Amino acid sequence: MSEPIISVSGLRGIVGESLTPQVAARYVTAFVHTLVAGPIVVSRDGRENGPPIKDAVIAALVASGRRVFDAEIAATPTLGVLVRQHDAAGGIQISASHNPPEYNGLKLFGPEGRVIPAGIGQQVLAAYHQGENTNAAVPSQKVNSLTDTTTDHLAKILSTVDAFRIGKSRFRILIDSNAGAGSILGNRLLHDLGCDVLCVGNQPNGRFLHKPEPTAENLASIGQEVVAANADVGFCQDPDADRLAIIDEAGRYIGEEYTLAICVDHILRQQKGPVVANCATSRMTQDLAVKYGVRFVRSAVGEANVVDRMLAVNAIFGGEGNGGPIDPRVGLVRDSFVGMALVLDAMASRQMKLSELVAELPRYEIVKRTVNLAGEKLAAALDAVEQRFRDATPDRQDGLRLDWPNRWVIIRGSNTEPIVRIIAEGSTVSAAEELVAAICDLVGRI
Repeated sequence: MSEPIISVSGLRGIVGESLTPQVAARYVTAFVHTLVAGPIVVSRDGRENGPPIKDAVIAALVASGRRVFDAEIAATPTLGVLVRQHDAAGGIQISASHNPPEYNGLKLFGPEGRVIPAGIGQQVLAAYHQGENTNAAVPSQKVNSLTDTTTDHLAKILSTVDAFRIGKSRFRILIDSNAGAGSILGNRLLHDLGCDVLCVGNQPNGRFLHKPEPTAENLASIGQEVVAANADVGFCQDPDADRLAIIDEAGRYIGEEYTLAICVDHILRQQKGPVVANCATSRMTQDLAVKYGVRFVRSAVGEANVVDRMLAVNAIFGGEGNGGPIDPRVGLVRDSFVGMALVLDAMASRQMKLSELVAELPRYEIVKRTVNLAGEKLAAALDAVEQRFRDATPDRQDGLRLDWPNRWVIIRGSNTEPIVRIIAEGSTVSAAEELVAAICDLVGRI
């Protein structure tokens, strides 16, 4: 049997192959032993292969002596709120995020309602590989079904925006939850904000209407539906609703990078404070921090790393350029619902169309490539690139990032494949492509 792909905060795999109920139970058992006493909240993202994985997860928790709150289908950011709401010791989200339907996975949450940091993740990983199972002699505890999973999350989001002002604008919104968990809170939130709501894929059954990653290619049909519906905005979620891509009133894919930038611009117009984004996120957020005179802090890639830095600098906002805004007033989790509410609040407060808000933001173009490279050659490749571009400012906290005044590039090795990922951003596509081509040529000679 093939092994699942395991990171510091969870695992994923093909159900029935690399991810089986037995693998899930073993991983959960390893996780439980890192937690303080208390109940565990469990939820899933709606995939058809989710129920047997959830049953195995709950059985392992009960066998470990834990009380379980079963939230059934809920978005990943909602799970973070539920962990805190119920004073739980942790949480487990059963989701493979944007992966194809044959995949599923487990994402681990600590008592703070956030994805577990790297240190705890390493403990879980070590215990999982040791394969110890001490469940047999521990008495079972109770499983409680949660009937209301969204009210507290909804209230926290509404407290961050002017719902009356948004309602007066009478926005017409198309929300594409793509048969994922996002529809459960998404529809309720938009209705409470006074919007005229059109739903696509609002049954959370995991039968995706299009490929689940919210990219321009996968959302082409949704752009057409936005225009046909005469909608002001199209909001597009991934299956577990921690990422948000946006389509403007003309059906143009704005994308995920702009989600964070629009939110940061709106937040910094109202209050000042540090902002955090990961080192693979568009420079737009950094430019906005400079514009408003606040501190910008860059983290390593990964939600847990962003949250670590946000807590360290007491950030008022943060996130990742994959459409994942993080508002600590709501929770320490990437949250598509936060993104929807803040985008609408920005439009309503300034009485502007989405395309007009986007036109005011700094403009960059991103190009991404992968290069095959054995892991043992990565260090030499990074050294060669840094030596070649000595006029750039280097940053080694996650692979190698090189910065110039109007462009940047990052080279990172994959944790699961013998490849190097290269992301470059410049003022034009050609500038970014030229930088990527030069890096690819250098790496290819190693």
